[in-house]
Amino acid sequence: MAGYQYTIIIGNVGRDPELRYTQSGVAVCDFSVAVSRRWSDRNTNEPREKTTWFRVTAWRGLAETCNQYVHKGMQIMVTGEIEASAYIGQDGEARSSLDLTAQSVQFLGRRGEPMDEGDYPSEPEDLPF
Repeated sequence: MAGYQYTIIIGNVGRDPELRYTQSGVAVCDFSVAVSRRWSDRNTNEPREKTTWFRVTAWRGLAETCNQYVHKGMQIMVTGEIEASAYIGQDGEARSSLDLTAQSVQFLGRRGEPMDEGDYPSEPEDLPF
């Protein structure tokens, strides 16, 4: 039986994109996106926040477009397929990552500027990037 997966993330770019080319000349662009959510603790009413980081990879024409227009701090929406991976870091500690292969990227604005769509909450200014 065939399956289908489609993931949508909206967040802030954590680092400027890095463009490279495969030996056969195919463009590949990598960057990270932080997706944060805020809520209030039900018991203490204290504000809480959780940030999830995604490693995004774009290919071919989308890779070249991302390299040209995506910048650290920019608010974007990325759709595509996600894969979780686990590995051992150079320090010997177990690590994991969420890798998103982009099918589409929409530019929503820069950090601190309002987005075109007023329905999306703006990201906090104090994210570590």
